[in-house]
Amino acid sequence: MASEREKMAAGEWYCCLDPELEALRDKARSAVHAHNTMPPAERGAMAPALQALLGSAAGAFLEAPFHCAYGFNVFLEQGVYLNAGCTILDTAPVRIGARGMLGPGVQLYCADHHRDPVLRAQGLEVARPINIGADVWIGGGAIILGGIAIGNRAIVGAGSVVTRDVPPGAMVAGNPARLITPRD
Repeated sequence: MASEREKMAAGEWYCCLDPELEALRDKARSAVHAHNTMPPAERGAMAPALQALLGSAAGAFLEAPFHCAYGFNVFLEQGVYLNAGCTILDTAPVRIGARGMLGPGVQLYCADHHRDPVLRAQGLEVARPINIGADVWIGGGAIILGGIAIGNRAIVGAGSVVTRDVPPGAMVAGNPARLITPRD
């Protein structure tokens, strides 16, 4: 029988109240706390504990405060910049391409809770990945839902809620986000 972590990784329904998953979230909370409380001159681009936790982040810069659920599912390419207050609920892989920029307070949510209130109360959720291409700019306060892909060079307007894939080179804005300019 698969563990809850294995179910989460496979994109199946799993129980987020599982002790193994809670231990992994505790580890992430400790690394995030170290990042958020370390003096900027000592922290540099990212606190060492957070750098060690993330799936990959060489050449990325994360402002404090920052929050992630697990960390090991976060993959940041060279030149990625996350402004203050970004949250990544990385129950599934989150990939941000080179030179991606996330404004303050951007939120990336991979977790999707069960629609049945009884099952939701039991902690059932499913993890959906988020893929953000290279040279993408996501404006402050935007929310990106799980299962979304944002193409290279796209722009997401501040405060937008992205519920559908964004084509390369497109600009979207609003709640839900709608196409403002056509793809290139």
